Amino acid sequence: MILEMKVPSPGESIKEVEIATWLVKDGDYVEKDQAIAEVDSDKATLELPAEMSGIITLKAEEGDAVAVGAVVCLIDTDGVKPAGDAPAAPVAEAPKAEAPKAEVKAEAPKTAPVQAPAATSYAAGTPSPAARKILDEKNIAPATVSGTGKGGRITKDDAVNAVPSMGTPTGGNRGSERTKLSMLRRKVAERLVAAKNETAMLTTFNEVNMTPINLIRNEYKDAFKAKHGGLGLGYMSFFTKAVTRALELFPDVNSMMDGDYKVAYDFADISIAVSGPKGLMVPVVRNAENLSFRGIEAEIKRLALRARDGQITVDDMTGGTFTITNGGVFGSMLSTPIINPPQSGILGMHNIIERPIAVNGKVEIHPMMYVALSYDHRIIDGRESVGFLVAVKEALENPLELLMNGDAKRALEL
Repeated sequence: MILEMKVPSPGESIKEVEIATWLVKDGDYVEKDQAIAEVDSDKATLELPAEMSGIITLKAEEGDAVAVGAVVCLIDTDGVKPAGDAPAAPVAEAPKAEAPKAEVKAEAPKTAPVQAPAATSYAAGTPSPAARKILDEKNIAPATVSGTGKGGRITKDDAVNAVPSMGTPTGGNRGSERTKLSMLRRKVAERLVAAKNETAMLTTFNEVNMTPINLIRNEYKDAFKAKHGGLGLGYMSFFTKAVTRALELFPDVNSMMDGDYKVAYDFADISIAVSGPKGLMVPVVRNAENLSFRGIEAEIKRLALRARDGQITVDDMTGGTFTITNGGVFGSMLSTPIINPPQSGILGMHNIIERPIAVNGKVEIHPMMYVALSYDHRIIDGRESVGFLVAVKEALENPLELLMNGDAKRALEL
């Protein structure tokens, strides 16, 4: 029996996916539930498991965009599983398969002179309308592009493959590589540009003395780790608790624009920006206002591991009312984070550096962090944005009283 495998729907709003990588080859025998491909959607990278065991026939190439529900491969369930030594055959045939490729490369110089007479054609060097648009966008002069179309005309493919001049080489390696962005990366790029163009984004800054948090962590991190199965007591739980407290004080920061309306939320779903193998991902910690320090650390660890291992799902990244991003893990001292639409605010954390500050009229050295809040000025005024960031600063500099109700052991469930 021939089974048609169709692209399952990764999420309600996703209509198209892209074949990122085939994990099997055409003609391979696959087992039921074996991962046969990685598919990119505009929100996540997902594995496609085989629905049945059998011989697989691929119907799409890597990089192809396919609609949800389209057939991407066939599985012959009557196919016989090969013996253990069967794979030896393809290895022996491999050199034969490469021979034609070598001949094509050898013949390439011979075919080049064939296009030379085209230079005398009236169409030589003239781009098609589609090609001209692409060349204009790349700021490339048509005269610098060799046309492969009829009579030397510059085709759309010529324009797509055209590379701007990098100047006169003076020696050394000057190689380049052109790779297609994944669907996830393209969607991230689209959303970032939209955030810059469609919001009235501003950024306000402050600095935080991290000494109080460091004292608590140094005192309790070992006991916390031992009590909670190896879970670390990091900075993210303190920042998440400080943010949820500030969102309660300044609810406009926890709202969104919807046309002519403002949508306010009485819960705090905190998106945490993490760097995964496929690029930036923003999984969501649901109802973070109800979670303890242990609960926040456990959920962030779970989501970060799923993102790192490529197992993050669309649902894990759906929603979110506010975002926290930590550029400090990469050494960033200061930045202006970009809002994660349709949210209205994002908090940027940065690296911790010991700096001299004035304390009670004396100069002391303390571990300091710059924090940044980018916000949509259409819905959040200066009073709310500055007040929110000050509330975050106050909670981080007095965590025992404002985040732990005066009892660190109870707050940390020790």
